[in-house]
Amino acid sequence: MDRDDRGEAVKEGRAAFIRKLARRDDLSAVEIAELQGLQGRIRDVRAGEDIIALRAHVEMSSLLLWGVCGRYSAFRDGPRRFTEINVPGDFIDLHGFVMKQLDHGVLAFSDCRILEVPHSHLRDLTRKHPHLARLLWLETVVDAAIHRQWLLSTGQNGPARLGRLLCELYVRLEQVGLASRFQMHLPMTQQQMGEALGFSLVHVNRTVQVLRRNRLLSWRGQVLELLDWERLVALSEFDPTYLRLHKEKI
Repeated sequence: MDRDDRGEAVKEGRAAFIRKLARRDDLSAVEIAELQGLQGRIRDVRAGEDIIALRAHVEMSSLLLWGVCGRYSAFRDGPRRFTEINVPGDFIDLHGFVMKQLDHGVLAFSDCRILEVPHSHLRDLTRKHPHLARLLWLETVVDAAIHRQWLLSTGQNGPARLGRLLCELYVRLEQVGLASRFQMHLPMTQQQMGEALGFSLVHVNRTVQVLRRNRLLSWRGQVLELLDWERLVALSEFDPTYLRLHKEKI
C-alpha cells in the first residue's frame, strides 16, 4: 500500500468514527479537528489472524478503518466464543485504555486495516476535552450493552437469533454511512457468521434458508439485503435502544 492509500484509509476510518459520535451528541469544530487529527500506526491484518491476541497487554487502542472483526473469549482448550462483531468506525479495544490487560482477543473475519492509537494520545485527548472523554466512555458502555444483548439472544431460535444480529449490523453500518436502503456489504462467509453465533455450518446454512424462504433475506456473496425490515425486526425482537443511536447531550 502506498502512502496516499494509507492516508485515505485513515481519513475514511476517522470520518466513520466521527459520524458515529455525531449521531449521539453535537461535536464542536474543535472536537472534530481533534478527532480528525488522531494519529497512530497503520497495520494490516489478514483474515483469520488475531488483531489482538487473547488476554494481551495493550498500550494502544485500535480504530477499525475497514474490514470486519470479532471480539472473543476462550478457555485454554475450548472453542472461541464471540461477544461482538466490529465494523469500520469502531474502536475495537477502547476499554484497553483503562484495563491494559485484556480478558479477550479480537479476530479478523476479513482482511482488516486498523489505526493503532497510543494510549498517551488518548490520555492527552481526554484530558483536554472532557466532552470527548464522555463520548469515548459511551463507546465502551455501548460495547457492554451489545455483549448483554448477545447473551440474551442465546435463548432465541436460529432464525430469530441470526435475524437479530443482521438487524444490529445493518443499523451500525448505516450509522457510519456504510449501509442504506436495507442493503449492506458484509465481508463474512456463512461459516464465519455461524462461528460468531456458535452455530455449525449446517445449522447456519439451514437458518439462512429459512430467512430466504420467508422472503426476509437475500445473501449474495458479500451483499446482504434485508427484504422486509419490519417483519425481521418482529421475528427477532430487535430493539436498537441499546445502540444509543439518538442524539442527547451528555
